[in-house]
Amino acid sequence: MARRPAGSTPRDGGRRGRTSSAIGKIAPDAATSPKAPAPKPAPLPVPPDPNLVLLGEFGRAHGLNGEVRLKSYTGDPRAIAGYGALLTADGRSLTLADVRLAPGSSPDMLIARVKGVSGRSAAEALNRVALFIPRDRLTAPEDDDEVYTADLIGATAVDEAGTLVGTIVAVPNYGGGDLLELRPTNGGATALLPFTKAFVPVLDMAQRRVTVAAPEDLFAPPGEKPADDPG
Repeated sequence: MARRPAGSTPRDGGRRGRTSSAIGKIAPDAATSPKAPAPKPAPLPVPPDPNLVLLGEFGRAHGLNGEVRLKSYTGDPRAIAGYGALLTADGRSLTLADVRLAPGSSPDMLIARVKGVSGRSAAEALNRVALFIPRDRLTAPEDDDEVYTADLIGATAVDEAGTLVGTIVAVPNYGGGDLLELRPTNGGATALLPFTKAFVPVLDMAQRRVTVAAPEDLFAPPGEKPADDPG
């Protein structure tokens, strides 16, 4: 599966990087499940300005002392605290005073303290507030296999013949690597595709388009469970 790049400095933005092959050497023609292995994430917030890049989004308050949960989209999740002042969609500027990993298995969920925010009520007011940064404050991706998460959302996916396959609606990571969640052209249930060179051989972010080598049954409904399936 795709790696989540983490550079030696915190200025790596919300980049995603493809690897040469997937864990377990998944073949390009292997069937992938149209069902996510965990609850489907909410769509990423849309930047109010195309020159802004999404770095994170606050969740519910944590405790009584002003801490708040924060989902980070940076390569190293804790690096989000190293960018200084971050912008909100309504024009506010917020600075993270401290972050730490949140309990649980999600690698990108943090517990954060925000400068000037104290008490549970103030922390609750941050719920669903997204954090952005001007693109010119970010370093450029190190190579052609790295892109910003925000640039993938909404990009079209085509097959090698140029036929439209669907639209990228999310880039979830359930611990095994980054995935592209694709919504088919004609609507219906989404499907997941590993973000690897085998499955995503071409990235064209200038045209907001990726080329995918998807199995024919990518959007096929799941079949019936075997009688001996304990799930």
